[in-house]
Amino acid sequence: MPTPTSGREAKPGFAPPPPDAAVEGAEPDAHDFARQIVLRQLTNSPKSRAQLEQALAKRDCDPDVAAAVLDRLEEVGLVDDEAYAGMLVRSQQAGRGLARRALAQNLRQKGVTDEVAESVLDAVDPTAEEERARELVDKRLRRLHGLDVIVQKRRLAGMLARKGYPSEVSMRVIREALAATPEHDRD
Repeated sequence: MPTPTSGREAKPGFAPPPPDAAVEGAEPDAHDFARQIVLRQLTNSPKSRAQLEQALAKRDCDPDVAAAVLDRLEEVGLVDDEAYAGMLVRSQQAGRGLARRALAQNLRQKGVTDEVAESVLDAVDPTAEEERARELVDKRLRRLHGLDVIVQKRRLAGMLARKGYPSEVSMRVIREALAATPEHDRD
C-alpha cells in the first residue's frame, strides 16, 4: 500500500529516516556539532589542535565537549600536531625558504607546543639550510645588479634576517656570493 507522503510502497524491514532535530525543535547533539565544525576546518587545510580549539571557541562550543571531540579525533589520527608541524616546516622551507628561527615562530603562532616544534625542527639539516640561503642570495642578487656593494649587502642581510637565518650564516653566504660576482671583481 503506498504511503501518502512518498508515493512508494513500504518494504518490510524498511524504517523511514529519523525526523530532523531542527524540524522537531530539539537541540542538536553538542558532540556532533563540534565534530562537524572540526571536520569542516580540516577539509580546507590541516590545522593544529590549538587552531581547532579556537575555531570551536568562536562557535561557542562547550570546552569539555571540544576537548572530548578533539581527543577522539587525535585517537583516530585526524588531529596530529607532530604531523602538522612536519608538513608546515617542509612546505615553508621549500616554498618560502624559511630558516629554523622563523619556522619556530611560525609554529608557535599556529599553536604547536614548544616540545613538538623542537622535535620537528631538530630534523632540519643545517647544511641544507645554508644551501637554501645561498639559493635565496643568488636569486636576489640578480635583481640588485648595479647597486653599490654596501646596499646589496644590507638588502641581502635584511632578506635573510626576515627569513630567520642566523647572522653568521647570512654574512658568510653574502660575502661568498658577492666575491663570486664579476661585478665586484677588483681590477
